[in-house]
Amino acid sequence: MAVPPDFVAGQVLTAAQMNSVGLWLIKTQTIGTAVSSVQVTDAFSADYQNYRIVVAGGSCTNDTDLRLTLGATASGYYYFLPYGNYNAATVLGVNGSNAASWAFAGTTGTATSYLDAQLFMPFEAKSTMISSHFSQANAAGASGVFQGHLFNTTSYTSFTLTAAAGTITGGTIYVYGLRD
Repeated sequence: MAVPPDFVAGQVLTAAQMNSVGLWLIKTQTIGTAVSSVQVTDAFSADYQNYRIVVAGGSCTNDTDLRLTLGATASGYYYFLPYGNYNAATVLGVNGSNAASWAFAGTTGTATSYLDAQLFMPFEAKSTMISSHFSQANAAGASGVFQGHLFNTTSYTSFTLTAAAGTITGGTIYVYGLRD
């Protein structure tokens, strides 16, 4: 098992130590006040093949899903979200076929906004895949694992997050590159 390096303030790091770091913060962006969507530019590049997007904090005027769109592409999104309600043992599901976005990629509500998604190959001229955790932050909510594809050969550098209903205030978007 690999042991992570233990860095000390002021230490000069070797190339081998730096190359062992697997997750690199690329961009941090604060979500504004009372916005229905937020665009994140310069998120993807040839530097990384795969990415992790995390949204933490903030709130929305409605308890709803958080939708993810790549670039200006408004069709061709396919997804499936099997989920269960916190207060029931029944498994349910929602899907999208040639949809306008990856609906249900995350959640936003009066308590908090939440997205933890991995995107595979968004910058490459190949089909882009997504895997995300869906978890509503209220007692009547639900959780599940979201999976999807965008079947085209477009290279993307940006994405947009949109509340399905209402407006979002605050919170932070973090974009990480995963080292190959």
